[in-house]
Amino acid sequence: MGGAPIAPAGVDTDKPSAARVYDWYLGGNHHWAVDREFGRRVEKVWPLIRPISRQNRAFMNRVVSAAMDAGIRQFVDLGSGVPTAGNVHEIVRDLLPDGERAAVVYVDYEPVAAAHSRLILEREGATDWAGLVERDIRRPKEIFADPVTSSLIDWSRPVCLLMITVMHFVGPSDDPDGLMATYRSKLAPGSWLALTHGTCRDDAPPERAAEVKRFIDAYRDTSNPAWLRSAEELLPWFGGWPLLPPGMTSLPDWRPDERPNVIDLETRPFAWCAVARRPSL
Repeated sequence: MGGAPIAPAGVDTDKPSAARVYDWYLGGNHHWAVDREFGRRVEKVWPLIRPISRQNRAFMNRVVSAAMDAGIRQFVDLGSGVPTAGNVHEIVRDLLPDGERAAVVYVDYEPVAAAHSRLILEREGATDWAGLVERDIRRPKEIFADPVTSSLIDWSRPVCLLMITVMHFVGPSDDPDGLMATYRSKLAPGSWLALTHGTCRDDAPPERAAEVKRFIDAYRDTSNPAWLRSAEELLPWFGGWPLLPPGMTSLPDWRPDERPNVIDLETRPFAWCAVARRPSL
């Protein structure tokens, strides 16, 4: 593979990695042939997986940009995967005014994602202001107490907490309501909470709805089963905080940089997104 990244020590490049497959969906370059092959098999089950992955990333980028414009300088990205192809620290670095400081913490429990992340941040010389916490997002107190988090994030000041394509891997037995409440309680007034989540709305074409349900069923027997949820199920997770305009909407409709194309229209029924701001006490 031309331009293939250097494999971090101890990382098996003969087996597909969920983080690297997602990187392939996004058009990044931190993946190998085995990851591309696996990704193509997933595409056969759900052909919209690549465009919807890229829409998730584009939404995240717009949120980070808007948060920077609002004066937020601290970002925590839960379930971050491999920090490449336009990830948080790149956006922050490009938008940060001269003389100001920012902090980014990536959180991912997959060893492959963690190894790649550390290598990328070291290679880019970003380790003084961006770090990787190798923890499970279902254990927030461990994330808060981690030395990397403690050294970079001041929870008494506003933080942009990103939960992009991650909470649909948190099932009912993991108490998602309680988990979200724990994260919300850590955020200072003025903080942002950004969420995307898989769904299957009633307006989805039957053939596309069948594809996404096969995709979800395929994950049921893996170590990362997924759940689809409705807007009514997701709204309580924001704890009554006001949603930033345009509220809860489809990925391509949250403050788009350009008009949606045909593929954008096709993906609308399969993901919700929203950003809430914690009000002053």
